Amino acid sequence: MAFEGLTEKLNATFKKLRGKGRLTENDVREAMREVRLALLEADVGYKVVKDFVATVTERAIGSDVLDSLTPAQQVIKIVNEELTNLMGGAGSKLTMANNGPTVVMMVGLQGAGKTTTTAKLAGLMRRQYSKRPLLTACDVYRPAAIEQLKVVGGQLDLPVFEQGQGDPVNIAANAIRHAKDHGSDMVFLDTAGRLHVDETLMDELKRMKATVHPNEILLVVDAMTGQDAVNAASAFDEALGIDGVILTKLDGDARGGAALSIRAATGKPIKFVGTGEKLDMIEPFHPDRMASRILGMGDMLSFIEKAQATYDEKQAAKLEEKLRKNRFTLQDYYEQLQQIRGMGDLSQLAGMLPGNMGRQLQGATIDEKAMAHTEAIILSMTPLERENPQILGASRKRRIAAGCGLEVVDVNRLLKQFDMMQQLTRQMAKGRGPAMKGGMGGRMHGFGRKKRFK
Repeated sequence: MAFEGLTEKLNATFKKLRGKGRLTENDVREAMREVRLALLEADVGYKVVKDFVATVTERAIGSDVLDSLTPAQQVIKIVNEELTNLMGGAGSKLTMANNGPTVVMMVGLQGAGKTTTTAKLAGLMRRQYSKRPLLTACDVYRPAAIEQLKVVGGQLDLPVFEQGQGDPVNIAANAIRHAKDHGSDMVFLDTAGRLHVDETLMDELKRMKATVHPNEILLVVDAMTGQDAVNAASAFDEALGIDGVILTKLDGDARGGAALSIRAATGKPIKFVGTGEKLDMIEPFHPDRMASRILGMGDMLSFIEKAQATYDEKQAAKLEEKLRKNRFTLQDYYEQLQQIRGMGDLSQLAGMLPGNMGRQLQGATIDEKAMAHTEAIILSMTPLERENPQILGASRKRRIAAGCGLEVVDVNRLLKQFDMMQQLTRQMAKGRGPAMKGGMGGRMHGFGRKKRFK
């Protein structure tokens, strides 16, 4: 999980502060030394760390902090505010064109995940903002780059414009004309990368910029490369003038140094982050929310947004009515499994939940194989059997097991789990348990009790 090591060290430091009734200036300076070491170990740039610690220390040793009733909380509040400022303060959105399609030029080095990220971002724009994006294959040098863009575009049902191995600048210009003629309101240019920043690469990108006048130039960098990502961002900005950064593989970067250093080093905002391999795992970057995650305070806004993205209001109302009447069926059970799957990787959700709630979910994963078996069993039943599982005798169970390629014991195991769920819904209907309007996922699988969801 991103920032895992940094979060643990900062929490240990703040725990010491909370254990003191009053804070002295020495207490604050000692805590800031530990914060400084934690940030350096997280691969944050030395100058960035030095300036950050100096700012926090200056604010924290003020009389309004040391003389307050909860000085430790005041220090944590200051650290939270300065972390937010370090990463850019407020979230930064894409600049949209007033007339014609918005042109987004995607640049970066090879290996950062630029082509996949281009498709991910286009998919996000269509999904959340109802845009009509066009993907454009401008990387004519890397073997299979065009095919890769067509594959990920096909998976997201996005149109792809390509003209083979021609001049990338002409291809970009032709793509914009094509977008105007065919009703696309955003054009994403997947440009070529190199193994390192070189003059040839930059000259081509400069020509493209001068020809198509993009509304946004976004640099894609691999968060796991740490300070190398910061150096690449500085080099691209100096040569090309970028508008923002997309950090990929943030889920695999336990240190997080790039996320904390890029804004301070380049002055350019991080606009989006890639949080996993799946094509919907990209999200806008919110500095304030990320600061809260780093300090173990969670990010409930992002958690709620993710839940709302999979939330079906009609289905929730229908489920609530069934719970009231104690009519929770296997079909409802199946639909709730689908809702849980739509929430994504549980280990990523862990970082959004504060304190112990998040720690309980750390390392948790949805057992895809077990979930697939459960779905196969339910789908092998008739609608009557899903609504009335009590009619499932030995012969019906054998037929269901044969239909889904599993054993009768697997069918019995599912029915036992479902029976436990029905007992819970009876308690909820009688007012002995808290109802969960819109989703039964947490209780259905023992939230926090197991590391694998089945």
